[in-house]
Formats: sequence, structure tokens, C-alpha cells
Amino acid sequence: MKIFIDAFRCCVVICFLVGFSYTGLSQIKQTAQVEGITQYVLDNGLKVLLFPDNSAQTITVNITYLVGSRHEGYGEKGMAHLLEHMLFKGTPSHPDIPKELTEHGARPNGTTWYDRTNYFETFNANKENLEWALDLEADRMLNSYVAKKDLESEFSVVRNEFESGENSPSGVLMDKVISAAFLWHNYGNSTIGNRSDIERVPIENLQAFYKKYYRPDNAVLMVTGKFETQNVLNLIEEKFKDLKNPEQPLRDVPTIEPAQDGEKRVTLSRVGDLQIVSALYHTPSGSHEDYSAIVVAEEILTSQPSGRLYKALIDGKKASSVWSFLPFTKEPGFIYFNVDVPSDMALAEAEATLKSVLEDLKANPVTEEEVKRAKSKLMKKYDQIFRNSGYLGTFMSEFIGAGDWRLSFITRDRVEAMTAEKVNAAMQRYFINTNRTIGNFVPSKTPTRVEIEHTAGLDALVTSYKGKEGLDAGEAFDVSYENIQNRLKTGELNGLPIEYGFIKKDNRGKTVTLSFVIRNGKVDDFMNKGQLASFTARMLNKGTQNYTRQEIEDKLSELKSSIRFSGSNGRIVASISSTEDDLIETIALMTEMLKNPKFDSAELEKLKTQDLASIEENKTEPQFLASKNLRLLNQNYPKGHPLYVSTIEEDIEDIKAVSVDGIKEYYDDFYGISNNASLVAIGNIDEEELKDYFEKAFADFRVDKPYESISNPFKPNNEVNKSLKTPDKKNAISIGVMAFEGSQDNDDYGALQIASSIFGGGVLNSRITTRLRQQDGVSYGAGGYVNVDADEKDKRSAIVVYAIYAPENALKVQRGFKEEIERFINDGITEEELKIAVNSWVQGEAVSRAKDNELSTLINNNLYYDRDMMFQKEVENKVTNLTVDDVNKVIKKYFKLFDKWTVVNAGDFVENKINTEDKKVD
Repeated sequence: MKIFIDAFRCCVVICFLVGFSYTGLSQIKQTAQVEGITQYVLDNGLKVLLFPDNSAQTITVNITYLVGSRHEGYGEKGMAHLLEHMLFKGTPSHPDIPKELTEHGARPNGTTWYDRTNYFETFNANKENLEWALDLEADRMLNSYVAKKDLESEFSVVRNEFESGENSPSGVLMDKVISAAFLWHNYGNSTIGNRSDIERVPIENLQAFYKKYYRPDNAVLMVTGKFETQNVLNLIEEKFKDLKNPEQPLRDVPTIEPAQDGEKRVTLSRVGDLQIVSALYHTPSGSHEDYSAIVVAEEILTSQPSGRLYKALIDGKKASSVWSFLPFTKEPGFIYFNVDVPSDMALAEAEATLKSVLEDLKANPVTEEEVKRAKSKLMKKYDQIFRNSGYLGTFMSEFIGAGDWRLSFITRDRVEAMTAEKVNAAMQRYFINTNRTIGNFVPSKTPTRVEIEHTAGLDALVTSYKGKEGLDAGEAFDVSYENIQNRLKTGELNGLPIEYGFIKKDNRGKTVTLSFVIRNGKVDDFMNKGQLASFTARMLNKGTQNYTRQEIEDKLSELKSSIRFSGSNGRIVASISSTEDDLIETIALMTEMLKNPKFDSAELEKLKTQDLASIEENKTEPQFLASKNLRLLNQNYPKGHPLYVSTIEEDIEDIKAVSVDGIKEYYDDFYGISNNASLVAIGNIDEEELKDYFEKAFADFRVDKPYESISNPFKPNNEVNKSLKTPDKKNAISIGVMAFEGSQDNDDYGALQIASSIFGGGVLNSRITTRLRQQDGVSYGAGGYVNVDADEKDKRSAIVVYAIYAPENALKVQRGFKEEIERFINDGITEEELKIAVNSWVQGEAVSRAKDNELSTLINNNLYYDRDMMFQKEVENKVTNLTVDDVNKVIKKYFKLFDKWTVVNAGDFVENKINTEDKKVD
């Protein structure tokens, strides 16, 4: 369900405080409090939301402006998004925002949507970073340059972003259908805008748009994470209290979309292989009670494997996948259904099935059992979101834009209280053919129309809302290497070759992250196995000898937990996200899935159809083809070897060759514990209970397949620059790789991390990004990185560079790569670049250690390579002591000129060549 995805195109009962509660500050007043989130208001109208979480070692500052594509006028389509880009161009006090973001090791972004624009930074929790982030957001609210010279370079970057979306048939079809569905309302216009408006917008219009909407009384500032409330309030008052609103008040006059009086149809014809059919229905705004009924209906229709559309289309072998999109909007919006139909299936039959299921809802209403199942799954998702303070800060932007942040809790409560009667009433009201955009107009003597009203009394709805019991704040966990190592308990389970690493800490919401990795076999065991390893792991959650796939899904919803499996040759990974109370029961379910899989043939066919459809969809896509060809050009192993790189045709053959018998044979051979496994758990855990469970549950889960890692030693890359023709694709991509021999145990590792950051990392601040995006303005996404092998035996490392761009800019991209790499080698780095990169890297590592899922991966790797946290500490010590000369020596040692790289370019190029100056171009 798409409401849980950040949208862009990119126990104590808390009492509500009636009236105002003064905090002791002169300008800031507390006005509301719900489940740990407290709202304040400054005299200038700025709303402030604070959500402290002691267990988070990071802080997220998110500011949401109540302006989006809905507010754009004629000739201004895409202006809100273009302005979002311009606010990264600096202010007089913050002239180089990308540089500052990199210096503070921040994980930032900005997004634009129908009703709002938001900017956020997540960073290591300390006073310096917090004060900087608040100062930055206060300054760029009113003082951003929004200068003509910046617009001239940035509009082509935004146009490049627009063009990248044009490569996706499903994305373009959705845009066309939404546009056809709305006659007047701006929800019918794509947030990214249209090309002509992006290219021709006058700077004066953009500046006027900025001055009109970027103001304190049109913004909501939210701070989440580890902080002292009073300190944050003091800082916010200091930074924001003197900001003034324009004299002209904002007046938001909504456009009333007339009722649709007949079914519509859109037909799109472009290069590609995968067929798509979709349907859109107009629906109420997010604040309307019927929206929550549609949320439940959406789950009942599209959920896997019980959804009615899923059963009819996927189980019925009419399509390969079905998904839906239900944005949370301030004004009446829509629900969109997308069905992917492989070329060997009939598009007309899929469309007929889609419409039949939706039209049959009146005769076959949803049942209480379906509603209960959908609610359970949805409530699990809500629960996981509200436990994650880092994500919650940006998640709230959707509801702020739609009217008020408390709508998030109100929607959750409405879903929890939903009944089959309300769901059926909503579906029968909105899911009618005259309210649908899918096909041709159908005349009718007695047309049925649905008038969708705007929500009335929104202020009254949210003002009296009190919410539920808030989750505990958790402990303040020190993410220093020494503390993590001291808190980490390691050892080996009794009687089993399972190495464990446990960190017991009090997380907000009593959450637990657990991973279980089993390693078996050696290279000879995996010869000619094709895709069996991957498919076997992917089938584990599709049913067991004792539970159906649906029963597994229902149980996970009940436990509000997640279990994920993945598999490759020699490796089986199980990952769990749960809570203290439900952990053991969730592990027991994981054990059942590992030890007693059913391997149902019908479920296997669904997976195969899905993968074949994915290949069919991607085999004309530039990025897919460039990545595949890059690996093929550096093929080092014969066919049948587990590290062999297969062609697209061979991928298709391998998928078709997978059978239930083959999977069962692979499972019997490789599933069990031999001589190498690891178990990592972080959060509210009982270490002894975990050890006791695994020692008993897996004592009989054994297999005689001693593990040896598959050797993949360093080999030089082939020096070639190849271009591929991808007709009718508006976006191109170039990817380059240069292999070198090195590992994380080498003394050069720390310097390589910094070289990597300066070369292609950072936040819009690297050499490659600055050249291609900031300076030349030819690429929306460009950068590079250095991947250093963790294995001292193989030492298979590489430097990678990439860029997406319009095909006509291919020469500029190639020239940019070539000149920047040459300059990097010859001139090296500066003292300022070193200082910024070191600080950014150190803070970025701290942010990573503060996230349990990333810390779990780090601990797993340390167990596997016989390391502890002091290994990473030593790397950091080397990084912080680096000199410019140290890094420059490493650059000259490992980097090579561009003609020594393997480069693949894919796009709709003229004459299938992009750089006549290079001697090795196809």
C-alpha cells in the first residue's frame, strides 16, 4: 500500500492540554500533545513539532511548507519542485549548502508533492549539528538566493530528472491517466511538471512563488530523535522568532473538481515489451472518513496472496503483478490500480478481469474476515512506522500537507475501527464505471455521478483528538566503538557452530533486529545450479507443511513483525524485525519456514512469471542494459560457475528451468547447519532465552556441507568504452568501473574512503557531481564510489563512476568524466576538501552505527572476518590523522586515466556512438 512509501516523483495516557500551556519562553507556546509528539506555535505562526527519542542516536530536522504542485498556476507546472532544487543553492550565510551537508555527515533530501514541500537532514545527535541544521532551515526560509545564474544550470538538471521518469512506461501511463481523470484540479498534473514550463520559467516568477509561500505561518518544523526538549525550544526560538511574514496573507481557495460523468480511456504507445492496464477512481481527501475505508479496501483487493485482484489476476494467470497507489491528499484525490501483463498474456483479458473484480464488489461484498485480515496487516505497518522516530519525522509531512499531523493518528484509529459495512458502502459509492478512468466513454440514459465533498470541520476534528498511549522513549545508547564493543556479547552456541553477537539495549517501542546467516558448501557444490539458491530462499515464506502462505501473513500481522529471507550460492539469510514480547514467537515462525517449507508449484510459477515479466520490462531500459553489459565485459568465469555472468537470454532460460523438484533437491543438499553460521540480535532481548531457543530448535537442522568461501581474486578490468542503442528512451546512463587490488586490511583503506568521498560521494559536493550537475548542468544523478573488498584473500576492489543524462549531452558527460579523473590524479585534493570529507565520513559512520539494521550488518561482518569494533575504530583513527599528501599518494596509486576503465553507455544516441575522441568506442 503506497501510503506507507515516501511519495515523490522522487505506558502513560497523555492528556490533551486545553488552551495554551506556556513553556517559559517569550514567543513559543505549547498547543497540543499526542502520543509523544508535542506541538508548539511561535508568535509568527510557525508550528513546531517535537518528538524526543532517547534510544535514537540521531536527530532528524524536517521542515514542511504547505505548498506543492497544487498551488502552481498557468505556465508554472513544476515550479514547486524546481524551487525545491533551488533551495540547495545557498544563502548569504550558508553559501555552499552541499558542502555544509557533507561536513556535518548529514543524510538530507528535499521532496515535493501535491500539497507540500519538505526538506530534512538526519545527522549524528550533537548540539553543534542541531544548531547548524536549525540555522540552515531558518535562513533558507527567507534568504535563499533563487538566482538567475543558478536557475540556468539547475533547470537542465530538473529536466534530466523529468526525462528519467519518461523512461518508465508504467510511470508515464500513470501520469497520463491521472491527467485525463482531472478536468480542472492540479492533482491532474505531475509534480515534476512539464518540460516547457521547466525550461522557460522566468526567474522573477520563481522568486515571487518563493516569497509568497516560504514564510513562518506556512511552515511546520519537526524535530525527532535524541535531544533535550528545552534546549531545542531555546534554539528554535533563537533561530526562528525574528522571521517575518509578508504583509499579504495567504488564501487557499480550492478548485472543486466536477463529478466525472462517464468512463474515460487513455492509450499510450511507446517502446517496450511489458503490457500494462490500469484503473483510477476519484476518492475523498485523506481527512475524510471514507478515505480510511478505501485504505482497507485497497488492502483487501491487492494484498498478497489473499487480495481479490491478486487472486483473479496472478493466481488466474492473467498478469504478473498488481499494485495500487492511494495518496493522502488535502482535497479529493484518487486511487490507482496498475496491472503488469507479460506479452504472452492477453491485455484485453487482464482488463476484463480487473474491471470484473471491481464491478463485482456490489454483488459480492467484502467480508468481516477480509476486513479483519486487512486491518491486522495495516495496523502492523502503522505500528512499525510509529516506532521509528527517524522515519516518522518525514512521514508526517504527508499529513501536515493534507491539513494536520494528527490526521496520521486519526487515520490509524479509523482503520482500526473500520467495519465491513463501511468498506462496502465506500466501494459501492466510489468504484463505479462513471467515476473511473480506464477506457472509452460509455453512453447511458441514466448516468450515475458521485459528488465528493470536501471535509468540513477539520479544525474541530483534530483539536479534540487525544490519541493513544505513547511508546516509551528508550535508553540513550552511546554509539562509540568502545561502548558497542563493551555491550556486545559474543560466543558460540553449545553444540552448534553458530557464532553469536548480542547487544541488549532498551529501544523505543521495545524493538528487536535479528539476523541469522547460514553458510554451507564450496565452489564445486554450486556448479550449474543456476538460480536455485535464490528461488529456494524466496519460496520459504510461500507456505510450510503446517501453514499456508496466507496463515503466515496473518500471523506476522498479528505479531506486528517481519521476516525476510534471501539466498545465494553458499549463503542463507533470515532477517527479523520484531518486539520484545513477540520475538520468540516470531523466531518460531521463522524456524517453521526454514525447516518445513512446502514448495508449492503454483507459488513457484508466480515467482517465475514475476521475474520473467521484470526482465521483459527492463530489457530495453538503459540502466539495466548498462549494468548487465558492464559485468559481461569483465566476465571471468565459464558458464556453470556460480560467479558466471549470464546474458539476458540465459537469465530467462535459468528462470524457466527452475522446478519444484530442483528446489527440493537443492534444499535437501544445502539447508541445515554445517560448520559456519552466525546469529546477531540487537534491542530488547533476553540473551539466554535466545541461546537456549536456537540450541534446541536447530540441534537437528544439520547438513554435511562444510563451508568454503568461493574464491573471486582480483583481475584487471578490460579497457573498453562501449555504447548501446536504446530507442525511444529519453534518458541515458553511463557507468564506468576500474578494478584494483586491495582490501580493507590494507593500510590504504582509510585514505581510500576519503578519496572515494571527495571523488564521488558527499551531498551534491563531490568532484563528479559538482562538475556534471552543479557546473555543467547535464545530469540529475552523477557520482562515484570506491568499493574495497573485505576479504584479504581476494582483494577484488573497484572504483565506480556513473551519470544519468539526456542522450544529446553524452559528449559533455564523457568529457567531464575524463577531465575530472585526470585532474583528480594530477592535482590531488585540497586541505579544505580533506577536512570536510573526514568530518563527513566520521559523522556518517556514527549515524550508521546508530541504526540497528546497519549495526547488525557490521557485527555480522566482524564475526565472519574475525574482527571486533576496534578494527573500525583503528580505521577511523587512520582517517582522522590523514594528511593531504597521504590521500594524494593513494589516488595516484589506485586511480587510472579514463581510457583504462570499462565504460558502458546506454541511450538513444545518434549513430550509436557518443565520443569519437576515445579510441575504444563501439
